[in-house]
Amino acid sequence: MTSTPELIGPELIASLVAASHEFDASGKDPERNCWLAVHRHVHGVLPSEYDIREVPEELYLAVLAQRRHNA
Repeated sequence: MTSTPELIGPELIASLVAASHEFDASGKDPERNCWLAVHRHVHGVLPSEYDIREVPEELYLAVLAQRRHNA
């Protein structure tokens, strides 16, 4: 799935921010947890140890910025 700016809306961002908090139990690293949430959204699975699939940077940064804003 390729994310385009039109598809990055406030509902998606809020959903992914909430999803990023699911990973706080294994480490409160907002950058990592937002990346995990976006990766799962884009690819449908969490990354494996050597997963090199990329995530849309614009989407990741929007989720991270909103999570930091909410903190």
